[in-house]
Amino acid sequence: MSHPEVVRAATRDDVEAICGFGERVIPSHYTPLIGEPAAHAQVADWWSGERIAAAVAEGFLVVAERDGRLIGVGQRGRYAGRDVIYKLYLAPEARGRGLGRRLIDALIAQLPGDADRIDVEHFAANERAGAFYEREGFVVERVEPSPSGDPGRAVVWRSRRLP
Repeated sequence: MSHPEVVRAATRDDVEAICGFGERVIPSHYTPLIGEPAAHAQVADWWSGERIAAAVAEGFLVVAERDGRLIGVGQRGRYAGRDVIYKLYLAPEARGRGLGRRLIDALIAQLPGDADRIDVEHFAANERAGAFYEREGFVVERVEPSPSGDPGRAVVWRSRRLP
C-alpha cells in the first residue's frame, strides 16, 4: 500500500539520494531543452556531493518522498541579497500532484519572518517551468542572455511577493 508523499527538510543522510536523483532526472529533463552536453554539465556543476552537502548544511534543501523513495527536490539560496529558489524538480511520475507547490511552501517556510519576496530562475527553454511558476504567482523580472548565445539557455528571473 502506498503512503502519502512527505515533504521535509533534507538531512545529511539524504545527500547521496539527492545526488542520485539529480543524475536520474536532470539529463532526461534538460537534454531536449538545452542539449545533452549542457544537461550533463548541469548535473556535474550543481548536483555534486560537495554542493548538495553544503546546501543541506545551510538548511537550504527540502525533499519530497513516497514510501521512503526520493521523488522531489527543492533548494533555495541567496543571490545579490535576495532569497532564490535554485532547484525545484520532481520525478516524472510525481508531477501534477501538487508536490511542486508543497516544495515551494516548504522553502518559503524556511525564510526569515521578515522576508517579503522570493525569486526563482529557470532556462527560457523550460516553458513548462515558466508556466508553473506563473501559476504560482511568480512574475518575470528580467531575462539574462546566455553567454553561449543559445536563446533557450537564457535565464529567466521571476519574483513573487510574500504575504
